[in-house]
Amino acid sequence: MTSINNKLLLSAALALAASPAAFAQQSTATPDADYGGKRFSVVGGVTLLEPHSDPAEGIDIDGGPAPTLSATWHVNDNWGVELWGAADRFDHRVRGPEGKIGTIEQQPVALSGQYHFGEPDMTFRPFVGLGVYESNISNEELNPGGDHVGLESPRGAIGTIGVDMNITPTWFARADARYMRARSDVNVAGQGTGEELKLDPWTIGIGLGARF
Repeated sequence: MTSINNKLLLSAALALAASPAAFAQQSTATPDADYGGKRFSVVGGVTLLEPHSDPAEGIDIDGGPAPTLSATWHVNDNWGVELWGAADRFDHRVRGPEGKIGTIEQQPVALSGQYHFGEPDMTFRPFVGLGVYESNISNEELNPGGDHVGLESPRGAIGTIGVDMNITPTWFARADARYMRARSDVNVAGQGTGEELKLDPWTIGIGLGARF
């Protein structure tokens, strides 16, 4: 994780830390009013995606940040269905034993069922989720001057843990972590090689949301 990524996440965290006071000044609602019964929420934020540290022998792939968005339909105050994805591509530097060998980009999207613990007016409200995802891998630059090396877009299961911090009945801050089981087949000049990369990324994200 580079110092640039750390500074980006730190800046976003400071912004979220400052937001509760701002929204509290604008709100006239009592602490326990109007939290329940809302059926739709959206969250915008920034996420750091970190692939597996050893995806193949002698290969390492750096992590990187990207903006993310999610929309959730709440079946009731505890259960929901979330559509989550990257609003832009994650950029990754690929390194071998001798240093950088190229770059790839990916843009995941996922559909998950979620369970939110406790009552809607709790200050801190944890949640868990389980679903499926697909990550579009593109712009592979892995063998300059030679045959094109491509990676198949992985798909599989995704797990989520997170916590929402209520600011007002409408606004909340969110922190979450996600794990995607990702295996990507390697192609050379359009032909399969029988090899695969074990990407298996973790993500850490923070964001600001609203419920309606």
